Amino acid sequence: MPNARPVALVTGGAKGIGHAIARHLLDTGWNIGVIDLPDSGLHRAFPPRRRNALAIEGDVRNEDTVSDAVDAILHRFSRLDAVVSNAGIMIRKPLRRLTLNEWHRVIDTNLTAAFLLARAAEKPLRKAKGSFVAIASTRALMSEPNTESYSASKGGLLALTHALAISLGPDVRVNGVSPGWIETKDYGALRRKDHTQHPAGRVGKPQDIAEIVAWLLDRERSGFVTGANFIVDGGMTRRMIYVE
Repeated sequence: MPNARPVALVTGGAKGIGHAIARHLLDTGWNIGVIDLPDSGLHRAFPPRRRNALAIEGDVRNEDTVSDAVDAILHRFSRLDAVVSNAGIMIRKPLRRLTLNEWHRVIDTNLTAAFLLARAAEKPLRKAKGSFVAIASTRALMSEPNTESYSASKGGLLALTHALAISLGPDVRVNGVSPGWIETKDYGALRRKDHTQHPAGRVGKPQDIAEIVAWLLDRERSGFVTGANFIVDGGMTRRMIYVE
C-alpha cells in the first residue's frame, strides 16, 4: 500500500532553520529525509529509531550525495513530494582576502546544491505535483561589507527559483524564502534594541521560517503561488535607515 503521508527532503537540517523546518514538517504529518554533514549532529537530531525520518550524512555540493539521497528517500518512503534547499554557509572576509576556493565553497553549498537537488528530484516531484522551496536571504537584496560570496549565492538562488518555476511548471511549484535576522542560538540573550529596531518588534525565530515553508509546500493552500520570493525579516528591508 503506498505511503499516504507526504514526503519532504530538507538539506542542512541538523540545526537552525533547517532543523526547525524538518521538525515542523514531522509534527504536521510529513515523512522527511534530512541531509547534513557527518559532523553536524544529524543523527542526534533525527535518530535512526524515528520511523518517519531518514537522516542522510553527506555534502550537498557533491552530485552523488544528492542523487543518492533522493534514491534513498524513494526507497524508504516510495515518494517525494517536496524539497527544501536550506543548507548554506557564509565566509565573511575582505574581498582581497577571499580565496577562489572559498568563493567556490560558498557558491557550491548555497547555490549549486539547489540546482543538483532540483535536477535529481525532478521526476518524483513532477509525479507528485510537488513543491520546491529555496531558502535564500535578504542579503540577496541588500548587503553588509565583506559578504560577496554569500550575497552572490543568495541572489543566484532567487534567479534560479523563478527559472525553475517556469521550467518545472505546472507540475512543480518553486518558490524562495528570504529570511532576515533569525536567531538560531540564544534568543534570550538578545538585547532590547535588537528587537525594537525591527518594525515587527522582535527578532525572528526559526519557527517563523518553518511556518511559511510549510504553507508553500501545501498545494491546497498555496497552489497559485510559484516563482515568488517571500521576505521574512520583520520589515527590516522596508525600513529607511540613516546614520545620525
